[in-house]
Amino acid sequence: MKKLLVTTIATGLLLVGCNSTKTSDKLASQSPIATSIDLSKVVDDKAPVTINPGRFTTQTVTYRLPRVVQGTYSVSDFGKYIDDFKAVDYKGNTLPATKVDTNTWTIANATQLDYITYNVNDTFDQEVTGGIGGEAPFSPAGTNIEPTNYVLNLHGFIGYFDSLKDNQYSLDVTAPADFKRTSALQETGKKVSQDGKFATSSYFAPRYFDITDNPMFYGDLDVEEFQVGDIKIVLSVYSPNKVHTAASIKAVMEKMMQAQKAYLGDVNSTPRYDIYLYLSEGKPDSPKGFGALEHHTSTVVVLEENSPFEALAESMIDVVSHEFFHIVTPLSVHSEDVHYFDYNQPTFSKHLWMYEGVTEYFATLFQVDQDLIDSEEFYGDILGKIQTSANMDDSMSFTTMSENVLDQPYAPQYYNVYMKGALIGMCVDILMREESNGNRGILSLMKELSNKYGKNKPFEDDKLIEELTAMTYPSVGEFLNTHVVGGTPIDYAVFFEKVGLSLDKGRVKTNYIQNDGALIFTPNRETMTIPFGEAVKDNSFWAENGVLPGDVIKTVDGKELNMGTAQAIITSMYMWQPGTDINVVLDRGGKEIVIKTKTTQSYTTGTKLIENPNATAAQKATRKAWLKG
Repeated sequence: MKKLLVTTIATGLLLVGCNSTKTSDKLASQSPIATSIDLSKVVDDKAPVTINPGRFTTQTVTYRLPRVVQGTYSVSDFGKYIDDFKAVDYKGNTLPATKVDTNTWTIANATQLDYITYNVNDTFDQEVTGGIGGEAPFSPAGTNIEPTNYVLNLHGFIGYFDSLKDNQYSLDVTAPADFKRTSALQETGKKVSQDGKFATSSYFAPRYFDITDNPMFYGDLDVEEFQVGDIKIVLSVYSPNKVHTAASIKAVMEKMMQAQKAYLGDVNSTPRYDIYLYLSEGKPDSPKGFGALEHHTSTVVVLEENSPFEALAESMIDVVSHEFFHIVTPLSVHSEDVHYFDYNQPTFSKHLWMYEGVTEYFATLFQVDQDLIDSEEFYGDILGKIQTSANMDDSMSFTTMSENVLDQPYAPQYYNVYMKGALIGMCVDILMREESNGNRGILSLMKELSNKYGKNKPFEDDKLIEELTAMTYPSVGEFLNTHVVGGTPIDYAVFFEKVGLSLDKGRVKTNYIQNDGALIFTPNRETMTIPFGEAVKDNSFWAENGVLPGDVIKTVDGKELNMGTAQAIITSMYMWQPGTDINVVLDRGGKEIVIKTKTTQSYTTGTKLIENPNATAAQKATRKAWLKG
């Protein structure tokens, strides 16, 4: 049935032009919405878009671009990036169209509407100024329009009519014929222009959700493929200066994802998974929001191009392992808020601890389970999450925060879903291992939930904890109600004791910007400078290189460090690995100090987890089941 339907639509796509009235004799409610993006007619980084919905029977219709997109938990306002919005009737005349708010247009005399057209600005260029009229979208959710690369997060180009969100969509994308193009969206045909310069790829989406859930990558790409079980992985890399290759990154991704698949076992929720990696070259108009945004069967990643390969590989392992685990949740396990998402006025699930937290926990645990890291490194990762979480509001109800994540005072606490949310997953895992003599854990619980629901059946948000309790043990329900619904901070020592671990002080590994989770800088807002604080004396790398408290960082690898550039530069310092060549210029009371060297592993005095030599046989058995499934 699906193949037949797609074939029919593919044939029709070749006949539909930008201002065609071929769909005019079909009701909008009964025909696919024909859309097009023409990358052959980009002017000033603006791409023209055309939307042909078919014939309306109502006098007024509403068209929107998303205010919020799934997975971001922040306001993006993609309507800010739309210019020259026009509604055109069947005679080629302009119809009245009113911009109601940032993301919404109403069109009068809609029974005469043939198509709408507008130009789309990209968001990457706007990040340098904080966006148009406010903050720009998180880079992996954003869009890029430049001669050699197009990041087509389609929610930034294509909107929806309020009454037609469940309609099918057809999409034509016209671009230079020599562009490489990758998309997990169903491609239904391709047509090359008579002069051979441009090619139009045609796609099909069952509903608007599938438009927003399937990003595309066009341009001067480096593409590699590999197989992980029954899943085809497609890795598309854009490195503007050819610093990194898809082949080198593929080796890292293949090893990691094979381990993930071995950890997940029989979870096979998608036949294909796409990884789109955009490497930012660090110019003023380059994207700065490093990280990734998950989709059900793909992820968009933005990282720094000038990162050493080892640092880039570590970042890719961190972010892509997290995003790939989202094939468990929310793809297979999600609430009604996710399933029936409202892009304009969304409601959010109470259970970000599960969507993001448990996913992050899996991304950490699988590495020790599959021998990619040793137990000491895993314990260090867990302690790092505890330390970061302690700097946030540890007594806030996690379910209340999740449900109100766009609002104050909850929005600033969102990052804690990756810290405390993961730790919540850890505690549930340990409880289940203890209660079941090591036979059940949170991964088996998620598989049971996947079998019960699946991607087409959402659960009731308010009943999840009650359901989890019934599926597991009273101790799990008590923990969730006390520490997730309630605001009682978690005493992690209690859970470590269950697996024969204890907390101790000693020499521990650290990075180049923190000691035991605390920053070693003391930013001075009066002078707008960023000097090292007293803590630098206990960071072995900087201490061994003669750095003193009060030394002000002037430049890092030739880039001036100030309040405006601090986030990007300090993030790059965080990503340094031992063996990285660095050139740091300091100001010490007017005297310039240059540190030009290779980084060595840095150490500090901090808290560490140790395996208690007096642990009981039961504690050791629970620990083994916890770490090795």
